Amino acid sequence: MENGLRVKVDGAVAVVTLSRPQVHNALDEALVVNLTQAFQKLGVAEAVRVIVLEAEGTTFCAGLDVAWVRRSMDGGKDHNQRDAMMLAVLMDAIDRCPKPVIAVVAGSALGGGVGLVAAADIVLASEEVGFALTEVRLGLEPTIIGPQLVAAMGARACRRYWLTAERFDAREAFRLGLVHAVFPADKLAEARDRMVESCLKGAPKAQAGAKEAIRVIDEAESGPDLMRLIAHRFAEQRVGDEGREGLAAFVEKRKPGWST
Repeated sequence: MENGLRVKVDGAVAVVTLSRPQVHNALDEALVVNLTQAFQKLGVAEAVRVIVLEAEGTTFCAGLDVAWVRRSMDGGKDHNQRDAMMLAVLMDAIDRCPKPVIAVVAGSALGGGVGLVAAADIVLASEEVGFALTEVRLGLEPTIIGPQLVAAMGARACRRYWLTAERFDAREAFRLGLVHAVFPADKLAEARDRMVESCLKGAPKAQAGAKEAIRVIDEAESGPDLMRLIAHRFAEQRVGDEGREGLAAFVEKRKPGWST
């Protein structure tokens, strides 16, 4: 463990665990740097196929460490800007990681902790947990995690929960799209394992390409240019190594080489 973070790689699965339970896994400078580097390294590690993000203790992540916020404020404009950019880079590193990222939320998430959840591809939550975007009550905006939140929850829901900072439960998070599935606490680990198994059945290059394609399609204007782009991507994939192997495995009624 290093500076509040544990990373364990077991075969094709990497488990990244926030490990500052004494401060509710709040994000300080060291944890932000190490978490960013962990996702950047795991994203290019060929052996790693799936990344699980979880946390120790009763809180998934309470947002930013108040002591770090105070140091940033006292450090001057340049220091403050640097620290803010570090957070933006962290969220982007998780969001753009080419591997499937599964967040397992067994404790409450607040502020920046909700940003970590929103940046993940798949989110499984215990039915007891709660969420809140508390920034406005501290005189701040949740903009540093805004791109991920708007993508996950939609602008309309963000208007309510950014402005009120009210707490909402796992069922509401599911309704909003922030969470993909909700389970009793004693069923969460089993659900995580099933989701990991599902992800391991997909072709790794196709999964990375799919994540990129979702972003491109979401940001592109509908029309001939987008049609040509997606047709080109699909045609290239069909004659690629994974496409050929996937089709051969289907015809031969066997598992493809990447499947576990």
